[in-house]
Amino acid sequence: MAFRFMSPVYRLGLSMYLTSAWGHVPSQHLRRWGYRRLFGLTIPRTSVIYSGAEIRAPYNVVIGEFTSIGHHAILDGRGGLTIGSNVNLSTGVWIWTNEHDAQDPDFKITSAPVAIEDYAWLSCRVVVLPGVIIGRGAVVAAGAVVTKDVEPFTIVAGVPAKPIGKRSPALRYCLSGYVPIV
Repeated sequence: MAFRFMSPVYRLGLSMYLTSAWGHVPSQHLRRWGYRRLFGLTIPRTSVIYSGAEIRAPYNVVIGEFTSIGHHAILDGRGGLTIGSNVNLSTGVWIWTNEHDAQDPDFKITSAPVAIEDYAWLSCRVVVLPGVIIGRGAVVAAGAVVTKDVEPFTIVAGVPAKPIGKRSPALRYCLSGYVPIV
């Protein structure tokens, strides 16, 4: 890895700065190329990341086919993040895999992977905390904070997110369209 002469904290800071800046490149194709080739993100050509995204530790993030990551999303790969196929993460979704332990006297960081399964939809301003699995076809309503696993085809809302309904399991759509210059 480049910049081996720097301390780990400075390397992390530089990496976060560069991936955040790269999120503003005004071309879907060039942005995806850079995330893959420069930063090690696993993302197929059929998936898209809209502008303003911040991806922490992109080399620990795997994104499936035909997935759409909305404007100003934060994807925290430090603890491992897997996003399935045909997943829609709307504007301003934050997914965290690291957090501080509020009970630890040294305020240490804890880490747990997050998985979002195929056909899930996380609406705008959703926050997902470490260790959560969002099941196939699940829907998370706008503004929800997900602290526990969401069962497949379940609709959740609120702070913390609680089940409010079920979604039809007969899903067959493909998120194949996107705007190339945003």
